[in-house]
Amino acid sequence: MAEFIRMPKMSDTMHQGIISRWVKQVGDKVVAGDILAEVETDKATMELEAYEEGTLLYIGVADKSAARVNDIIAIIGDAEEDISAFLASTASIDGATDRSVALPSVPVVDSPVVEPAGHTQPFLLSDRFFASPLAKKIAKEKGYDITQIQGSGEAGRVVKKDVIHFVPHRLHQDYMDAQSTEPSYQDLPISAMRQTIAKVLTESKMNIPHFYLTVGINMNKIVALRTELNHHAATKISINDLIIKAAALALAQHPKVNVVWLTDKIRSYQDVHIGVAVAVEEGVIVPVVRFADRKPLIAISKEVKVLFEQAQQKKLTAQDTTGATFTISNLGMLGIKSFSAIINPPAACILAVGAVQQIPIIQDNQVIPAHMLQVTLSCDHRVVDGSVGALFLSTLKALLEKPFSLLL
Repeated sequence: MAEFIRMPKMSDTMHQGIISRWVKQVGDKVVAGDILAEVETDKATMELEAYEEGTLLYIGVADKSAARVNDIIAIIGDAEEDISAFLASTASIDGATDRSVALPSVPVVDSPVVEPAGHTQPFLLSDRFFASPLAKKIAKEKGYDITQIQGSGEAGRVVKKDVIHFVPHRLHQDYMDAQSTEPSYQDLPISAMRQTIAKVLTESKMNIPHFYLTVGINMNKIVALRTELNHHAATKISINDLIIKAAALALAQHPKVNVVWLTDKIRSYQDVHIGVAVAVEEGVIVPVVRFADRKPLIAISKEVKVLFEQAQQKKLTAQDTTGATFTISNLGMLGIKSFSAIINPPAACILAVGAVQQIPIIQDNQVIPAHMLQVTLSCDHRVVDGSVGALFLSTLKALLEKPFSLLL
């Protein structure tokens, strides 16, 4: 008996999915566990598995097209099974009910070239008034056709400045062509991930009262510790790994930061799950390092590398990208000194991490070089007060400036 394959709900915020490509085609044999298609959700591109055995009889959503959650997207059944009645009923409602939303590719649009206005002919009265002797002399020296020069003198007389500022007609024409041509452009379809980013962050910025706290951290000991660790460890430790661990320990000490606002209550988490923003082709995705305060540094480093790789390969699951109680966004590797991040709801805070820079500082009345880092904490003022955020940053700073506790 034929089985309908419906668009599954692959994340808690998913309303529709886009079929990136069908791995199986109509007529292919299918067994449970086979990958039918790759589906782009608002979180990532995920694989759609078959749970039935049989033959793929019908595909209802084309590649690069979208379907709402629970829409029928395919049928699996016996090879000789007749599904004509279903296809007929689908065709009969095709014009009345939009079952899928096509996302056609958009070609490059070459904007039409606007022809420049014709060259304005010079105003002629007579040779006596047409051009001054000096203007004629300069024009002759430069090889200009005096009749092509617009005069600015009395009664349109060409004077010295007109010749000096004159642009020969061909150069003038080329310049006007360039100025009057609109740039070509390409309209790109908006991916499900980009739509979700736009919606979530717009709502976050509009509805959450943000405030920002910035602190400078001396990273000399962290840099030295990382160098020593990487001299011995098989898995290389990054500065970001150390910051994740330090933030997790600071959150454990300041549970008032490890919270979310739920309108009618404040939820305080006893576990620390840190979301780490990762840039991918479609935008930004936030995989989660769970129980980060309880994991050793080397385990965090390995897990982050796996999550980053899966993010780039579009292999993250919904479980990988939900449940963050705190978020870290690091643009330091791109050379950004400091920035303020938009809170990633439902978490109440996000930590923006800049680049570690070697600059001179004053210590013990002496100027010495130091590796300095600026971090900015964005806070939801509905639930996190300034003093609470400041105390958290103070602990984070202390952990990074005396980092041996990160190894315990």
